[in-house]
Amino acid sequence: MLALAQPTPRLANEYYPDNENVRQYFSAQIRQLSPERSLRAVRAQSPVRRSSVQPILKPIRRSASTVTRKSTLSAASDDDTGSTIKGDTAKPPALLRSNTDVARRRQPLPERPDPTEEWEMRHGYDEQYNSTKYLEHLSSTFFMYYTDKRHETGGKPRQHDPNYNPSEWRMRDRLKTVSAALIMCLNIGVDPPDVVKTNPTAKLECWIDPTPIIGTNSKTMEQIGKKLQEQYEGLSIRVRYKQYLDPSVEETQKFCKSLRRNAKDERILFHYNGHGVPMPTPSGEIWVFNRNYTQYIPVSLYDLQIWLGAPSLYVFDCSNAGNIIANFDRFVEKHEEEDAEAKKKDPNLQLPTHGDNIQLAACGKTESLPTDPSLPADLFTCCLTTPIDISLRFFLLNNPLPCEVSLKDVSRIPGRLAERRSPLGELNWIFTAITDTIAWNLLPRAVFKKLFRQDLMVAALFRNFLLSERIMRANGCHPMSVPSLPETHNHPLWLAWDLTIEMVLAQLPAMIAAEDGGPSYEYVHSEFFTDQLTAFEVYLAQGAPNQEAPSQLPIVLQVLLSQVHRLRALILLSRFLDMGAWAVNLALTIGIFPYVLKLLQSAAFELKPVMIFIWARILAVDGACQADLIKDNGYQYFLTMLNPSAQLPVPNQSEHRAMSAFIIAMFCRGFNQGQTVCLSPELIETCIGHFQDAENPLLRQWSCLCISMLWADFPEAKWVGIRSQAHQKLCEMAIDPVPEVRAAALHALNNFLGIPDLTAQVAHYEECVASTIMIMTNDGNSMVRRELLVFFSTFVKRYQNRFLVVAFEQLIEEKEFLLDTAAENNWNPQHGSLSRRSSKPGSDDDAEFQRVSNGSVQGTMWMHLLILSIDPHPEVAQDAKIIVDYIHEALLASPLGSRAQPLMNDVVRLSRRAAVSNPPATSRQPSAAPNGRRTPVAGSPAPPALPKNESYLSAGMRRTASMAAAMKRLTFGGSAEDAQAPQTIQVTQHYPGGPKRSRIPEEWSRPPDIHDPESKPKVYIKAKSPKPKGFQKYDPSSTPALPLKSGFFDWSIEYFGEPQMRPNEPDEPGSDDYNKKLWRRSRNEKVLNCTQPLKGVAGTSRWDEPVGYFNNGSQPTKMCFHQFEDHLAIADDRDSICIWDWTNHTRLCRFSNGNPPGSRINEARFINEDDSALLLTGSSDGIVKIFRNYESDKSIELVSAFRALTDHVPSTKNAGLVLDWQQGQGKLLVAGDVKAIRVWNAATEICTNNITARSNSPITSLTHDAVEGSTLIAGYGDGAIRVFDQRLKPSTEMVRVWRKHNQWITNVHMQRGGFRELVSGCRDGEVKLWDLRWKDEVRTIRAVETEAGGGGGGPRGGVMRGLSVHEHAPVFAAGSSSHTLNVFHTNGTPLSVLSPTIPSTYTGTHFLQSHRNTPMASSAFHPHRMVVAGGGVGSGWINVWRCKGVEGVEEKIQS
Repeated sequence: MLALAQPTPRLANEYYPDNENVRQYFSAQIRQLSPERSLRAVRAQSPVRRSSVQPILKPIRRSASTVTRKSTLSAASDDDTGSTIKGDTAKPPALLRSNTDVARRRQPLPERPDPTEEWEMRHGYDEQYNSTKYLEHLSSTFFMYYTDKRHETGGKPRQHDPNYNPSEWRMRDRLKTVSAALIMCLNIGVDPPDVVKTNPTAKLECWIDPTPIIGTNSKTMEQIGKKLQEQYEGLSIRVRYKQYLDPSVEETQKFCKSLRRNAKDERILFHYNGHGVPMPTPSGEIWVFNRNYTQYIPVSLYDLQIWLGAPSLYVFDCSNAGNIIANFDRFVEKHEEEDAEAKKKDPNLQLPTHGDNIQLAACGKTESLPTDPSLPADLFTCCLTTPIDISLRFFLLNNPLPCEVSLKDVSRIPGRLAERRSPLGELNWIFTAITDTIAWNLLPRAVFKKLFRQDLMVAALFRNFLLSERIMRANGCHPMSVPSLPETHNHPLWLAWDLTIEMVLAQLPAMIAAEDGGPSYEYVHSEFFTDQLTAFEVYLAQGAPNQEAPSQLPIVLQVLLSQVHRLRALILLSRFLDMGAWAVNLALTIGIFPYVLKLLQSAAFELKPVMIFIWARILAVDGACQADLIKDNGYQYFLTMLNPSAQLPVPNQSEHRAMSAFIIAMFCRGFNQGQTVCLSPELIETCIGHFQDAENPLLRQWSCLCISMLWADFPEAKWVGIRSQAHQKLCEMAIDPVPEVRAAALHALNNFLGIPDLTAQVAHYEECVASTIMIMTNDGNSMVRRELLVFFSTFVKRYQNRFLVVAFEQLIEEKEFLLDTAAENNWNPQHGSLSRRSSKPGSDDDAEFQRVSNGSVQGTMWMHLLILSIDPHPEVAQDAKIIVDYIHEALLASPLGSRAQPLMNDVVRLSRRAAVSNPPATSRQPSAAPNGRRTPVAGSPAPPALPKNESYLSAGMRRTASMAAAMKRLTFGGSAEDAQAPQTIQVTQHYPGGPKRSRIPEEWSRPPDIHDPESKPKVYIKAKSPKPKGFQKYDPSSTPALPLKSGFFDWSIEYFGEPQMRPNEPDEPGSDDYNKKLWRRSRNEKVLNCTQPLKGVAGTSRWDEPVGYFNNGSQPTKMCFHQFEDHLAIADDRDSICIWDWTNHTRLCRFSNGNPPGSRINEARFINEDDSALLLTGSSDGIVKIFRNYESDKSIELVSAFRALTDHVPSTKNAGLVLDWQQGQGKLLVAGDVKAIRVWNAATEICTNNITARSNSPITSLTHDAVEGSTLIAGYGDGAIRVFDQRLKPSTEMVRVWRKHNQWITNVHMQRGGFRELVSGCRDGEVKLWDLRWKDEVRTIRAVETEAGGGGGGPRGGVMRGLSVHEHAPVFAAGSSSHTLNVFHTNGTPLSVLSPTIPSTYTGTHFLQSHRNTPMASSAFHPHRMVVAGGGVGSGWINVWRCKGVEGVEEKIQS
């Protein structure tokens, strides 16, 4: 196993100008998180010393696995030592090697200290704990493990709403107004009969006064019509306008039909000015003229809808215009009814549509237009077409303060509407931003999208309609629209508009004077956009409570048009997009996409980082932007940034290159045009070069995925990759320290498979890849193993015929094994082995059957698939079973099916017969039956149907000798012939006692519980086994299909859709999770402060005060107290774990560990106890599992499960699996009935070190030092204790060996607090205290007296069954075979002899009497409180005692 360095946490984005302010703010909030007194300084538990992984606190990247705390340390913060801080001191001296199995020590050892002298910190750690630097380091950081996103989700992408469309923001049904009819019914000089005008009255039409030139009506009408067209052209120049001045009814019909014919399915604008004709009738009819202009002719809305059709946009500027709005839909419904009747008669009839219509009206049903002479007569039209002019006039007319500007001066504001830096252009720019913002805040999103983003003409008219509502309402009219809008006239932004106008008018006299030849004047631009950006920044600082849309978002969009504010606006926009997918959707809905697409053509150097960030967020939400990027070569922007030679104006360039790689990967995903334009050796070599970036795993991950998407279903890219040796470089990523990178490499290699022309060369490349990555079957991360199975499934599908041969040969081998086993009665007591008939070359047997798959990649992969089908993680096992079942069903359907079916029948029959006759630990299960779904071949006996939910090796770990040999071969190497050679399971040799010593009984090298009878409670209900979050069980009745589908890419995309620039919810001050965390910190501090002073009391008082007594329901084998919660985890002798609230004697949860038959739980530990703890379990079959929400039956979930010891055979006896957890370094030390100590790194989830055990005896116990974390101590079955220093090279890493014990080491433990005593216990009852610096023991204590004539301790009599050591108090407890728990001070003083009570239902004696004939099964101290728990063999009752004299402290903690 290769040793790998720990990964550096992912870097953060740091390109924002205000990054330092955010950093300071965030750091201040984190400092508030820590209590005044540090947990670590008080407890000094699980210290952290990470050589390569350092905590990185960045304001824009969360770290799900780290929490940083700072606190002020007092002068005497270490209550364990009671000493004061003397300043920084050097590290403790390196451990010296003694006379060991390898070499003699090189330096003389110091003399052993006198035990009578005053006690000091063991192992030379006193100087270390008095170091100010060390104490600050302890108090500043602790790490949380198995809490990353990959553990919370299992690598599965979120399930999205099937009705959700990420591209909904796009205008799929975008319309545009192509034609406009401007109808002017003015009849200048003739007033309509139903209109009474005031004197004076409003006269201006399109800002033209028609009265001075009464005799030239035609020219005046032409001028007014031309002016109206110019005003509309200011809104949209591309529309074809046509003026119709005082038209007749025939002309109206003709041009309406002509407009619809030319516009086809596009929108038509119909502008109607009826100031010179009667008002609309109550039925909605409008008026025009006859040919001779002698009569007013009504035009029905029914006819008008027929002539114009739909879609259409109507503008009605006349009195009583509300009548038209009120009747319009009534006639539309009438048309639709008639069309439906016509469709019934002729289904093929093509009919025009009438429904999609938009209407704007100047006033209500009974309202007349304003006649104020200071206002134009067509006030509504002026609001719609010249909003700036009418706004200035309206402001002057309603301004109560004196002003130097007159109405005539308004027209002299310099500039043009299109010039945003000019005064007039700036007014128009601000007006657009304000009206867009008002509509965004008040209108429903669908209405806003239709009216303000679908059609430029519609958007312009409705922006101005908002102004008309304000101005018309001030003059007694209420404009109407369809669709109707909420009231907008009183929106607060209108005050900002008034302020903007006032600032411009205040400067107007100076600008006019300068224009007339006076002193020059420089225009002072408005602060409107600056102020609004500041308001947006305040919104972002508040964290968008309840995901409320920011009111300033449309203004930010307008600011992007300005180079002055563009960078700041983009930075703020990126911060908003970072809030999640909802923020990206809002930004896309508001119309941000065209702007950021256009900015890709910008060469501005300072915009590159923020543009990369924004595009990464957009593509994470909507990946359907590939066609947009290919326009104008927008993708080149990111290809350039991916190159290492490209420089960026930010310190974290590698993270922006990771975003660029993500963008290119999304661009190529399923888009052949994108793959084609990106294909180049330079891109692949650039990605390969990024594999070496050790500082940023995100860049390595997306470099792999970029290659994956580039050559997916693209053979040309695969050949380019082969020439660049990309497949070989990806194989090297199989040992990357970050699981996401390893999974990404597998994703790329899976897409590498499938070159259409399967030549020998292609097959060689693919088989080399497959053989290289098979080591990843032992990966500790389930997400990686699932991705590996996706690769296996693709490989199996591609080489299916070869796998059929492999599976067929496996069936033959399986049958032969079962026949031999049956012939030999399965077990030979003399040799203690399972033997199998061998086939030597040249023999008859060899001639009958010769495996053709020996040594092939397919044969080895098939064995891996069989092993993975019994993987401890349910999702991995399920995926592997699908592949195995697929091959078995394909085998039955192949030409070999006629021979395979009888083989399967025989294997099923023989395996079931063997299962009945064999004990569970050695039962054999077939490998052939594919879930029993296939119909037997005709003529063959029908096999008994297997359960639907079982597959190869059934659902349990009923492993066989051949399977164990296969696992051993796959782990340590060897030929395929070795796996088929006669295999033997020698029970006594798996767990030997080492070299036989003279006159030493063999019993001494066996575990104390070797002769315990099996516990048989009256009622034992198997508990439910927890499943991973989101686990979906495969339907066994469905037909398996290959290849498997990978969800890793979609899961990886989610990273860019999640907030990265602000802390997680648990780290956000004020959040519920944050407050819970603060409460837990306070609670933890209280426990520590209350319990630390009790260490002296614990060493001088009795421990026989009962505080708890409850029935676990089954015999306990392991117990573990939570440091701070009132939780006691109890593992029984089968596969169940119970979580108890030991203070209230209530069971919180009971669940199954999912152990296969023949194995049991050996270890149970709590991890991450400072915050939300997880439960870690280890089983005798080498399996480690981690559970979340372990205290709840409803919420418990499996976080991780992996095979920590891959060559381990399950057993209910002997050492099984032993482990030790290093919280500070995140390491899991695992050993047992193997010849090595495996060091698993929790951050990388791979085995980073294999420490040779240096003995043939099993390792029975592991512990480590809680200071540096580099020293580990192992106890052995032969009584030896060895000390290893992980910092040294393998040849010298064993630095000490003690052989003072003669029998099985029951336990060896180094305290995490107190004096750091190293205590070991032997089955003969001796307990020894050690100092790492000395070759001899410090003290020997007889904790359990051996019975006379016991031969040094036998299965009966005085045998130490267990040893428990308090983490801080100088106390330990030894469980005996005589049903007593003996509590001692570490100086050898006996404190108490405890006898657990058992009800009469178990003992047959009186109720609650002690039962002296049963040994102690398990015991455990609370890490901080003076409490000990114990239970006996054959009983499910648990006793909890506490030290006398601590009653008040316990009540204080409970309060």
